[in-house]
Amino acid sequence: MAGRAPQAGPPLEVDGAALPPLGMPPADFLRDYWQKRPLLIRNAFAGFVSPISPEDLAGLACEEAALSRIVAHEREHDRWLLRHGPFPEAMFPELPQHDWTLLVQDVDKWDADVAALLPAFDFLPRWRIDDVMVSFAAPGGSVGAHVDQYDVFLLQGQGRRRWQIDASANPPIHFRLDTELKLLQRFTPTDEWVLEPGDMLYLPPGVPHHGVAEDACLTFSVGMRAPAASELLGDYVDTLIADADEAQRYRDPELAPVGDSNEIDAAAMQRVIEALNVLRMNDPERLGDWFGRYITLYRSAGEATPGPTPPRIEVEWALEHGARLHRHPWTRMAWRKSGRAARLYAAGQEFTLPARDARTLAGASEIDGGLYRKLTQRGRDTVFDLLAGGHYRLPSDEEE
Repeated sequence: MAGRAPQAGPPLEVDGAALPPLGMPPADFLRDYWQKRPLLIRNAFAGFVSPISPEDLAGLACEEAALSRIVAHEREHDRWLLRHGPFPEAMFPELPQHDWTLLVQDVDKWDADVAALLPAFDFLPRWRIDDVMVSFAAPGGSVGAHVDQYDVFLLQGQGRRRWQIDASANPPIHFRLDTELKLLQRFTPTDEWVLEPGDMLYLPPGVPHHGVAEDACLTFSVGMRAPAASELLGDYVDTLIADADEAQRYRDPELAPVGDSNEIDAAAMQRVIEALNVLRMNDPERLGDWFGRYITLYRSAGEATPGPTPPRIEVEWALEHGARLHRHPWTRMAWRKSGRAARLYAAGQEFTLPARDARTLAGASEIDGGLYRKLTQRGRDTVFDLLAGGHYRLPSDEEE
């Protein structure tokens, strides 16, 4: 079954050693595979050594602020169990030797070495990347056959995991009713591989898949953020409502006598449309600012919070003498052009500044003296607005 393509087209398996991490130019991958078909990339990260150990992951799962869960499978009764963290440290030595998986979300926000994986995916918009979830599975551990509605890259970090996928045109998507996990009732794989450290499996949305640990293993899941249309609409409408003027209402100053007082006629519907249009739902600038704020907010509870801010003169002196400002790991940034200027979006906030500054700051996980000097005065002012909001911080000498 390994590597058998379900239909004609580009291969389902390539070697990525020559052109990591995709084994091909990004443009080819986006044209032939992105949201179209799965791809197994052997040696996507050749010689990969996991930046986090199972013990580190277990320690993170004990933290109150971390999002973690354990999925266990009782094979004898085919029963799936789900527990949410945080977990007590004493629990881990008591777990069985097989058939369970620990999953921790947003590990890239907690561990800088895990976050260092993300630049390898810079052929994609960074604001599309949701998080790096890391899972540890004991032998036989799995989360069951399931389907995701977003793109995901599954990088094998340690040990071996067997992946099965159903790459058929219209796979059955019906969920089991006997578990709170969204597991498939039926799963018929078309392809199967065992991934070694450094191998990576790309799955577009809607492809059923099932991974089982061959031995104790770590897997890194780089997941994309793909809000449902209903979620986008709901948030945008909430924004429109919050900004709406109560004086703007349905109006009919030129109302003529009606033939049937119970009829909603075409003229009434036209006035409804006019009342809604006052909200400017299709205004590109308003829509762009809303989306920039929306997409730079993480769905998780973590966020930057304002704290004591050193005087500006001290910060500028420190930057000139080798210090760096470090972006808060929960602060996502993006930018877009807006007329002759640009907007920078940072964790749901927006700032107007020159396009060059917006581009520079959106891509700066750190700000040193050289970068700071290249900014305009407006860009420098924005840095201090971000610093005051907790989105950057100046580490102490010991931390540096």
